[in-house]
Amino acid sequence: MIGAACACFLARDHRFTVTVLERDPSYAKSSSALSASSIRQQFSTPVNIALSQQSLAFLRQVGEELAVNGERPQIGLVEAGYLYLASDAGAPQLRENHAVQRAAGAEIELMDAAALQARWPWLATNGIALGAWGVRGEGWFDGPALHAAFRRKAIACGAKFIRAEAVSVQGSAGRVSSVVDAQGSRHHGDNVLLAAGAWTAPLAAQLGLALPVSARKRDVFVLASPATLPGCPLLIDPSGVWLRPEGSGFLAGAPPRGDDADDLPLDDIDHGLFDEVIWPSLAARIPAFEALRVRSAWAGYYEMNHFDHNAVVGTLPGWDNAFVACGFSGHGMQHAPAIGSAMAARIANGRYAGLDLAPLGAERLLRNERLVEQNVI
Repeated sequence: MIGAACACFLARDHRFTVTVLERDPSYAKSSSALSASSIRQQFSTPVNIALSQQSLAFLRQVGEELAVNGERPQIGLVEAGYLYLASDAGAPQLRENHAVQRAAGAEIELMDAAALQARWPWLATNGIALGAWGVRGEGWFDGPALHAAFRRKAIACGAKFIRAEAVSVQGSAGRVSSVVDAQGSRHHGDNVLLAAGAWTAPLAAQLGLALPVSARKRDVFVLASPATLPGCPLLIDPSGVWLRPEGSGFLAGAPPRGDDADDLPLDDIDHGLFDEVIWPSLAARIPAFEALRVRSAWAGYYEMNHFDHNAVVGTLPGWDNAFVACGFSGHGMQHAPAIGSAMAARIANGRYAGLDLAPLGAERLLRNERLVEQNVI
């Protein structure tokens, strides 16, 4: 998604000739295709809130923005909000985050247990001290449809998508000259953007930057229940379990159990996570879920930045024409429109336009200065 968005804005807005090297054009195991595709403003860092706000404005106008030959893409954007629930222990952090969000113009409402129960009668509030709900500007969408629309628009504006796996980045004297693929073909360019998600680190290492980014598996369960939950938002329980509507059913997930190792196989679904963590939490929080079954499940990778759970974007230190956009730690899908636009301006004009992404620059890694995101699902 990040690569397609950047390619689209470079080709559409700046008339650049763009080539995207795509390891697997089927996207069968890409993080974008396997994302739960949600968007929120409930972050703890202002730059992430701004990215969400700019991306949301784009998503609301996606039909006009990415139309090709009169055909307007539909991404099924639903703005039902996120609802973060906190116990007494978590309430201070929720209040602290809320202050940052409100200062940034996000319409987030703090609600006590009585207010939560009044708005969502199906919700059990035992053990809950506080909730934070996105009144507007938060929800979910069809991620694969958005990715396809970005790719289609990019191609319509002259971009090329080539099946090739980048394995080597060539350059000297502070300038990258080419990228070599697994077949030995050399791809030349005036600028190179590394946006290979969880697999960006090996390429960046060739240019002298040690990226603390790797692939961390997250399981998603598709649930069926006869229960109806009117006005159901994307719910995040204090246990870490999350739930949202999807069609006639629901999606749910939770942080992994035990060791969260790199590159775990995606076909190895941890069904014990549902049985031992997700199901007990949902049954306690939503009594109507006494009848609930798993219809299916899948897994995808977070491109986890272990340094501070925030994206690494901008110019690669020491290089004039090499750029990076990765490490979004689970929020790359929702920020792709804003990142694509900002990075395209940075590459084309040497500066960001409309949104300053300097806080996310790779230089903070070298300075050992963390920009910690507290709200990571």
